[in-house]
Amino acid sequence: MSLSRKRRKELTKLRKSADELWNHQQEVLDRANVLAREAAHQAGVLTREEVVPRVRESYDQVVRPKVQATQDLADGVRNQVVTKVLPGIGSAIGTVMSVGDVARDARVRAALSRLHFQQPVVIEKKGPGAGAYIALGVALAAAAGVAYAVWQTFRADDELWVADDEPKTATSVES
Repeated sequence: MSLSRKRRKELTKLRKSADELWNHQQEVLDRANVLAREAAHQAGVLTREEVVPRVRESYDQVVRPKVQATQDLADGVRNQVVTKVLPGIGSAIGTVMSVGDVARDARVRAALSRLHFQQPVVIEKKGPGAGAYIALGVALAAAAGVAYAVWQTFRADDELWVADDEPKTATSVES
């Protein structure tokens, strides 16, 4: 296809304009990249100087005391279990074992065989007695107490992550 001389000049001129525009766009993109790198650097500096100290201060003032209080509570519970509950369980197990040893003793068996027991009178019960209901009530109250203690220990504190409001400073924009 042959083009007239005028059309070739116009196409050459248009190609030069397009190349010039492309070069300008490349320069703009290079400047934008430089600005983006500088902004990232400034954001890092701001984070190190402003954000990290505030987060650390909030952690030290809010989170650490709550964690320490929880650890102290857990230590107290552990001490109570070790000093009061485990010795009681151990003595109960020892008592049961000693009763079993006594029951197996030949002298005790011989003494029991010499006794003549009267036949017990069997009274038929229609249902659970008052003791069963009392025991059930005590068991439910104990379970509710344990559940409440666990809930209090592990519940989320709504004020834990609330930051203090900082006073707003007036800034003026100069033209």
